[in-house]
Amino acid sequence: MALIVKSSALHGAGVYTTAPVKKGAHVLEYTGPRLTSKACEGMYSDTEVTYLFAMDDGDTIIDGFGIAAFVNHTCDPNCETDQIDNRIWIIAARDIEAGEELTYDYNLFDGDPGEKAPCYCGLKGCRETMFSTEEVARQKKILRQRKKRRAAARLRRQKARNSA
Repeated sequence: MALIVKSSALHGAGVYTTAPVKKGAHVLEYTGPRLTSKACEGMYSDTEVTYLFAMDDGDTIIDGFGIAAFVNHTCDPNCETDQIDNRIWIIAARDIEAGEELTYDYNLFDGDPGEKAPCYCGLKGCRETMFSTEEVARQKKILRQRKKRRAAARLRRQKARNSA
């Protein structure tokens, strides 16, 4: 497959095809060292850029290496990812024209509540984050619970002060 890495309007560098790609084609394999999730903790704590890709088993993480690590996120992607035979593939979700940038929805998960992972696609319907809709809902729920606990604690302190 004829692919190149060059500057992207989405983010830094991106991967572009120089030839048409048919829907369903396995475009790229996501490769790199396989690590445990524990080994990855804090690995990129001092940088905003990571190339970590979680496998379906929930414990194996690929630290991206190679051209696939440069495929950018968008909320309306032309590719998707799938784990097949313990390998991660980037697969064309539709026919892709020569010259198009390859993209997939990162659907990030397991973020800290309030953590930012901004999306820069600017498309209509952009959810403004690379976190999955499920992760956004999970984080909002945690933040609501924290807000309720803080309000309850303030009320207890106020009652304690008033009764003193």
